[in-house]
Amino acid sequence: MALKPIAHLVDGSLYVCRAWFAQVPDITDADGAPVHAVHGFTRFLLDLFERARPTHVAVAFDEPLTTSFRHAIYPDYKAHRPPAPADLVRQFQGCKDIARALGATVLVDARYEADDLIGSAHALLRRAGFCGVIVSADKDFGQLIGDGDEQWDPPRNLRWDCAGVKARLGVTPAQVADYLALTGDATDNIPGVPGIGAKTAAILLHHFGTLDALLERADEVAFLRARGATAAALRLREHAALARLSRALTGIALDAPVPAHADDYRRRECDATSIEALFDRLRLGPLTRARVRALASPV
Repeated sequence: MALKPIAHLVDGSLYVCRAWFAQVPDITDADGAPVHAVHGFTRFLLDLFERARPTHVAVAFDEPLTTSFRHAIYPDYKAHRPPAPADLVRQFQGCKDIARALGATVLVDARYEADDLIGSAHALLRRAGFCGVIVSADKDFGQLIGDGDEQWDPPRNLRWDCAGVKARLGVTPAQVADYLALTGDATDNIPGVPGIGAKTAAILLHHFGTLDALLERADEVAFLRARGATAAALRLREHAALARLSRALTGIALDAPVPAHADDYRRRECDATSIEALFDRLRLGPLTRARVRALASPV
């Protein structure tokens, strides 16, 4: 049987932010503005492309997070996060320019987050016969992993498949969104069900399968042979609406506006002239330029 083609879908925002915090802000562009995050993100993408040699690749970025469809559902979504510093926002544009220059398709939308853009592209590409490699450390992406797919965090040299999702979270990929709706997510200010932690959520979903079934049969929870089962049953009855609200936030959208054809994700050849001008503006060094030239033509 012929192997399926592979598409690499990169959580760009995660790795830009990692570079922002990890790099010393002592590198400036031709205008004297800091570009340390751009330099770190460029090295990350070059490492990824050298290791994976992707034929189909997209990099997704978050826009400012006040216009996401999730805010219409829950105005306090991510409300505890301070606005991104202006300098970081500006460097995001440089990172998008780098991704495009290296031949990747860039995904960005004001209403949908990077997770949703990756989820929608992944669904489209699976229908076209591809397997997906989702490049991120974010546990939310576990809900997208199907047969033949993987999640990969290259800087930490970690990769996992469906079985790995179960080993990490205690639930199957199909249960990840329900699991997150129960536990909540402090990073995104998703409330979850108070008092239901990761271990309890995994036990409950093991017994009941889905969040809907669990809430419909909440009275049965008290009879489980599990520590705190009676208290969990009370919490589920009391906070059922909160659980359903959280579930509307934790599911990754599969219908975001993304390029409609598999060929739209094929990595393009680098334009030598435009990329040299970009590298001059960003003041990237000779080693980085040599690595880009070596990657100029997709395999």
